[in-house]
Amino acid sequence: MKIVCIGRNYSEHIKELDNTREIPSVPQFFIKPDTALLRNNDPFYIPSFSREVHYETELVVKITRVVKSIEEKFAHRCYDEVGLGIDFTARDIQRDCIARGLPWEICKGFDRSAAVSPEFIKLSELGGNIQDLRFEMSLNGQVRQQGDTSQMIFGVDRIISYVSQFVTLKIGDLLFTGTPVGVGPVAIGDRLEASLCGRKLFDFDIK
Repeated sequence: MKIVCIGRNYSEHIKELDNTREIPSVPQFFIKPDTALLRNNDPFYIPSFSREVHYETELVVKITRVVKSIEEKFAHRCYDEVGLGIDFTARDIQRDCIARGLPWEICKGFDRSAAVSPEFIKLSELGGNIQDLRFEMSLNGQVRQQGDTSQMIFGVDRIISYVSQFVTLKIGDLLFTGTPVGVGPVAIGDRLEASLCGRKLFDFDIK
């Protein structure tokens, strides 16, 4: 399986990272390896090679069929449950790579950098509309991120249609759909919690 991640999908998040960046005209995506998975609310260990690791909370869609070059109007047939993910990013390394014009998989794809909620919820239990879901993340009991999928620049079906033109999606692949405003650093001793439509899915420690 693979982890497909969408960048720059909430306008306020784009502004908080770099106010000079334009809104993208098509979805921007990158891929994390399966070794990036962090499951079961296991603790996240800050890697020794970074001095500034940020959390990015995202809605995650689990793909349920093989998808290649699908039209947007049919993309809803490719999933039926959703969860949450944390895209951990070595921000200091990312800045350096961008400044030097280098690829930056090193800051996104490192081991255990993609936390995935232990539970995925049937979309039908959440009202059935994937573009009408709310999620929230707290760090040490303080709310840091609040997301609403209605505010995505590119909706889930548009993302699936676009990505599948270039990369075949397979059963079990995970689609991280982008993070809202409010990203920030984690430190040893922090506790991270997150919920989707009021249902707590994440509760783990930073070590």
